[in-house]
Amino acid sequence: MLRALKPAYFQKFLDIKLATSTEFETHIVERPGVWMQEDQREAVRKDLVEIASRTLDRRSLTYGIFREDGRGLDNCVITIVRNKKTGNPVAFNALALIDVELGKGTTRVLHLGLVMVDPDVRSQGLSWILYGLTCTLFFLRNQLRPIWISNVTQVPAIVGMVAETFSEVFPHPGKNQRRSIKHLLLGREIMKSHRHVFGVGEEAGFDQDRFVVTNAYTGGSDSLKKTYDQAQKHRDEIYNAFCEDKLDYKRGDDVLQLGQINLNTSKDYLLKSVPRGSVRSLIAAGLFVTLQRLALPLVYWFDTSQSWGRLRARKI
Repeated sequence: MLRALKPAYFQKFLDIKLATSTEFETHIVERPGVWMQEDQREAVRKDLVEIASRTLDRRSLTYGIFREDGRGLDNCVITIVRNKKTGNPVAFNALALIDVELGKGTTRVLHLGLVMVDPDVRSQGLSWILYGLTCTLFFLRNQLRPIWISNVTQVPAIVGMVAETFSEVFPHPGKNQRRSIKHLLLGREIMKSHRHVFGVGEEAGFDQDRFVVTNAYTGGSDSLKKTYDQAQKHRDEIYNAFCEDKLDYKRGDDVLQLGQINLNTSKDYLLKSVPRGSVRSLIAAGLFVTLQRLALPLVYWFDTSQSWGRLRARKI
């Protein structure tokens, strides 16, 4: 079941709750640092810190969404999963919104960012929420036009998940996916101007032939560095072998993956990943997002209280 958290159904940013199972409720909030009140924003940040503290066993993160000033929440979409009975946060996904210069314009890239799950609720079927739900809603809001996604990780399980979930993924250990010129240009620009989004310092290098970020854990994400043995493995050995061969875990390397979410990936996600009992909630969320996209232009057109350039109804 879906309900908007505010009576303003035509608000600019996503702010919705989904009953994604009998045990868990999911809250998706877009760019909370831009429009939320300070106390609301701090409550979101504290939820993220709480989950991270249980996941990292007292180690701390200091970049992005964990910044104490809350500015790390300005350009991201936070998905928080809560236990329905206790209300406690148990998992989150922080998806960053990156505007990357490409040619004469900019391209919006959804960076998959951090995913953290309380060890007590792992293996309870939350993957479809944390890795695909928000991306699918943004694809619907983008009027079914393909959207680029990026991912930076050293965890074989996540490398495989991205490769199997999205289209046009490079590098893709399971396919001989060609690196297109768009892959190359987007990868270069992300590493040039947006590495702070995923906590990679200026010292890190970028091997653009292999799409490997070398010495990646020096910009605030130090606590996420793992050995190969510590990193969660994928059920398909091809992804494990790829990471072990291509990444120097002692130095602290990551792989940068770029791909797209499009109609085919959304269809596969709905048919293969979403539990049958949750399909109704996802469809309701999709309808809400679509309605929001269709109705907002009309609301803006007749609202003469704000500047809208040439696309503004004349105030009489």
